[in-house]
Amino acid sequence: VQLQASGGGLVQAGDSLRLSCTASSGHAVGWFRQAPGEERTFVAGISRSGTSTTYADSAKERFSISRDHARNMVYLRMNSLKPEDTAVYYCASHRSFSTLRVNTTPGGFEYWGQGTLVTVSS
Repeated sequence: VQLQASGGGLVQAGDSLRLSCTASSGHAVGWFRQAPGEERTFVAGISRSGTSTTYADSAKERFSISRDHARNMVYLRMNSLKPEDTAVYYCASHRSFSTLRVNTTPGGFEYWGQGTLVTVSS
């Protein structure tokens, strides 16, 4: 299983970005981020069916995760970006018997993409 994240870049505070991830339609998918010197943290996740989503508190009001099964793609729409959102963003996936469950810790994911850098300038 190969995941590929893309869509990162340099933006200004307040701008929006949409990250994309190629992911198996049979897996639950999550987005994580890792800033320099910090641990990798959960941002958002979407279930295998796409009907269940979950967000970190920092992402609830500004980020939106979605998936397109026909294209095997998962997206993370990020609005009102802040300098503290600067990080390498990773998409990851895991198998799940449940159509509604998605894990929220890095150890709960089996497959990882290479990451895409998001830099938000003030």
